[in-house]
Amino acid sequence: MSIEFADLTRLVSTYGYWGVGGVIALESMGIPLPGETVLVLAAIYAGTTHELNIWLVIVVAAAGAIVGDNAGYWIGREAGYRLLLRYGWRVGLTESKLKLGLYLFQRHGGKIVFFGRFVAVLRVLAAVLAGANRMNWRRFLFFNAAGGIVWATFFGGAAYNFGVRLHELNKVAAIALSVLAAIAVIIGIFYVRRHEAELQARAEQALPGPLSPTPTSIQ
Repeated sequence: MSIEFADLTRLVSTYGYWGVGGVIALESMGIPLPGETVLVLAAIYAGTTHELNIWLVIVVAAAGAIVGDNAGYWIGREAGYRLLLRYGWRVGLTESKLKLGLYLFQRHGGKIVFFGRFVAVLRVLAAVLAGANRMNWRRFLFFNAAGGIVWATFFGGAAYNFGVRLHELNKVAAIALSVLAAIAVIIGIFYVRRHEAELQARAEQALPGPLSPTPTSIQ
């Protein structure tokens, strides 16, 4: 699923809070959408134009994450795991990615729900896997809400401050800062992908062969 940067910018400027909350909620339900990118864009947009309130952006992002994750949890609990196993490849959720999620989830439980909010692959899979593995809902809700609030506050606040500073800088300095930010993003993506590959290799060793249609229950 390919979405252009210009499309995301248009979504934020046109639909505002609804667009931010909607994309994040859908991503949290298990649909691979760029929720974190939308949050960052909305926060920068709030800092540069002041047409959005940064606190409302953070609240909407956190709410979207919590609501979407809970929907994903119940989908996973009822039938989501089997659907992902059978049809996930159609939306980019290959068996290797499902194995990665299961491998980490079975070993770290609630920590995956919390920290999964900060990792692209797990941000899509964590809630569905929590439901599929029959994680206790109250425990899930605690880690889910905590992760959503911290994630929205951290990324939203950081991007907003960047946007405010960008608005105050002259054109040359703004371009230089944008280039540095782009370099940092590229380095970050490379780092995550490198370690993601290593984790996927470990997951394959721990879960060799086809995945079982009935994952082990985790409380």
